[in-house]
Amino acid sequence: MSDLNFFTVSILICLTALGYAVATYGMKLATGGISPHAAALVALGLAAAVCAEILLLRNSHLSVVYLAIVAIETLLVLGIAVWLGEGLNAQQIAGAGLVLSGMALVLQ
Repeated sequence: MSDLNFFTVSILICLTALGYAVATYGMKLATGGISPHAAALVALGLAAAVCAEILLLRNSHLSVVYLAIVAIETLLVLGIAVWLGEGLNAQQIAGAGLVLSGMALVLQ
């Protein structure tokens, strides 16, 4: 089904996940009040994610693409949470492990 090579699909998956993670960070910044910076991060992150994901969905299977995006986004957002000083507990780490295990299972 895919007209894109593995490298291009991988880059688009990463761009989609990064876009969603940037938008999530913008939303986190907006919790104290919406600022132009936070709104720009949300808008640009979502725009990038939507554009990359549309290209992916034209050329790849939804089930595999979606799980890969969610797994990478999970790692990025957890990294942002740690960077913001929120830390991770054992339950959150286990949940991330389950997401990554699910992706590995689907990609087999």
